[in-house]
Amino acid sequence: MNIVIVIFLILLISVAIAGSSFAPWVPARKADLIRIFKLANLKPSETFYDLGCGNGRVVIYAAKNFQAKAIGLEIAFPLYLICKWRQIFNPSAVFKYQNLFTEDLSRADVIYFFGTPQRINSKLKQKLEREARPGVRIISYVFPIDSWRPKQIDRPSKTELPIYLYVR
Repeated sequence: MNIVIVIFLILLISVAIAGSSFAPWVPARKADLIRIFKLANLKPSETFYDLGCGNGRVVIYAAKNFQAKAIGLEIAFPLYLICKWRQIFNPSAVFKYQNLFTEDLSRADVIYFFGTPQRINSKLKQKLEREARPGVRIISYVFPIDSWRPKQIDRPSKTELPIYLYVR
């Protein structure tokens, strides 16, 4: 029984560390996937990144519905394991157990993320300014990027979460 408790604690600590590095896991609502990908205007064979992909829902949606090269990065080991399990049934999706701040994003056509405002503006913004090539579409779920002007904000009503589109 003690080994089960130790494994549970290790998994719990892994999720807590991941949440403090960029954001807690908050899955995109299924209804919001349509809005996200309408803004993304993802084309077949384009490269799509989900930074902190959680359970992989958005990555699998991109791979299945748009035939994109869909890559999810996840640092919380339990969530990564869920992604790898789901990949068995969706082999065109790619999942990496990796910190999003160490991945080279220069080949991305679309970058999607949900992050806390502090992490977006203190770390991710600078990474995107360095690595995102001209024309890349950046989708921020819920929170804006400070001092960047969004090309479009999708918020059909006050009860809906905002989704921000930026084009570098």
